[in-house]
Amino acid sequence: MVLKKILLIIAGALIASSLWAGDSASFVDLGFSPDGRIYMFAQYGVQSGALKPWADLFVVDVAGNNFVSGGKISYIHDSPIQAGQDGSGALYRLIAKNAGLADRYGINFPNQGQPLYISLDTNPSNSGETIEFRDFENGKSYRANLVSTAEGSGPNLKSSFYINLESSSPGGQVKTYTIGTPQLKRALIESYNIKKVIIDPRGDSIIFVIEMKRQAEGGIDTRYMVEALRL
Repeated sequence: MVLKKILLIIAGALIASSLWAGDSASFVDLGFSPDGRIYMFAQYGVQSGALKPWADLFVVDVAGNNFVSGGKISYIHDSPIQAGQDGSGALYRLIAKNAGLADRYGINFPNQGQPLYISLDTNPSNSGETIEFRDFENGKSYRANLVSTAEGSGPNLKSSFYINLESSSPGGQVKTYTIGTPQLKRALIESYNIKKVIIDPRGDSIIFVIEMKRQAEGGIDTRYMVEALRL
């Protein structure tokens, strides 16, 4: 009985703290099409106030660096989670209900990307900083720089970003790219961070996983998006 009370107190404390901290999404790599031209990913979490699990599903045309038609789907469950749950059930439901979307674009869930870079910084502020990583399969090395801008404050905050990317081949050939949509102003996003960089198994498509911090009533929410490039 004493142990049960302790567990209930701990669970209550965790739920109460989540109300102030905002909700944090989990990123899920769902894989590429066989030719690497289409990429699918998802994110899921639990609303900090209502404690309802939610999930987003995305399908991206890598060359266009944009969603395919009908490639952005969201779901919020109609009841809150139970103690100890993480909200992943909402993602499983969303994937099951939209299995035809993966089939339509030939997405193979085991055909996931190879990580080239993973940020271990839990409180990043890397706008203007340069990260370096390497693809050991083909010998290419990369330098990436995320540049963000913001205007306004509080409820009027808007921000944008883009990525400068430089690749160097083993033979010394250097290519430069600018990735992103700097003219797109996102409301309430206060920071961006390159959380992960992955490349498709064929080595032709590169994906930047971007972690975004968003102002919300319960604190700061964490959300994810990607920027895609066909090499």
